[in-house]
Amino acid sequence: MNRNMPKKALKWAGIAFGGLVGVIVIILVVLYFVGGSRVNKTYDIEVASVAVSNEAGAIERGRHFVEAIALCQECHGENLAGDVLEDSFLFGEIMPSNLTSGKGGVGGAYTDADFARAIRHGITREGKGIIIMPSEQYNVFGDEDLGAIIAYLRSLPPVDNELPKTSVGPLARLIALLDSSIIAAQVIDHTAPRRPSPTPGVTPEYGEYLATICTLCHGDDFRGGPVPDDRNVFAPNITQGGTPGTWSEADFINTIRTGVTPGRNQLDEENMPWNRFRLMTDDELRAIWSFLSSLPAVPPG
Repeated sequence: MNRNMPKKALKWAGIAFGGLVGVIVIILVVLYFVGGSRVNKTYDIEVASVAVSNEAGAIERGRHFVEAIALCQECHGENLAGDVLEDSFLFGEIMPSNLTSGKGGVGGAYTDADFARAIRHGITREGKGIIIMPSEQYNVFGDEDLGAIIAYLRSLPPVDNELPKTSVGPLARLIALLDSSIIAAQVIDHTAPRRPSPTPGVTPEYGEYLATICTLCHGDDFRGGPVPDDRNVFAPNITQGGTPGTWSEADFINTIRTGVTPGRNQLDEENMPWNRFRLMTDDELRAIWSFLSSLPAVPPG
């Protein structure tokens, strides 16, 4: 046996390993810059005008939508003056904006069209896609409800809170390439004609409209699965093929009001914001239950 054979084998193995590492590094660099191009993409869209009323009824409707349905406080903070959603080297600094007119806020600078662009299309006034903004769900909001939301945001008392601008780290760049939902502007059809909002009432149609925000975690078919921003958390199947298939309407409403399921399981507010949804009216919750009850029994994902 040639005594040099083991040395040669190790040499070629080292060369092959080094080449493999080099290829992986090149691929990651390419993905990093391609993902960065998606993050930095500029969108030039036409924003349809939305009527914004200063009447008390419209402002109150907007407040209700913001606090009970759209979950704006989950990211922008209790007083909507902005918050730190993520601050790490890998993911970057994700800083949901101060929505008030205080120092550091956008409320004093944004026009109604700017707010509509951000909420409905997920795009800043500078034309950049907003990171982690559920505009794909907000896009279905009708003009009257969107106008009410903007009216409420305009009524917020000014809060001084200056935050750094959102900056995207290497991991978020890669995610932007692999998961388009991180930048909703990538997946929204910005030229689609507006659909009329369903008439409020205890109907499956209105329940589907209100439950659109639920697709953020439970998926488009409400089958459930890994939550987008935390793959270790699984949203349950809420069709008739899941646990709610054994519930009554009263069970559903009591679960949302108390955060406790009929099986005596306590819902985690961080993963299931029942503490927000409990602010819905009885008729709104009944409408959502009417919709969920109408869904086919989808097998668990």
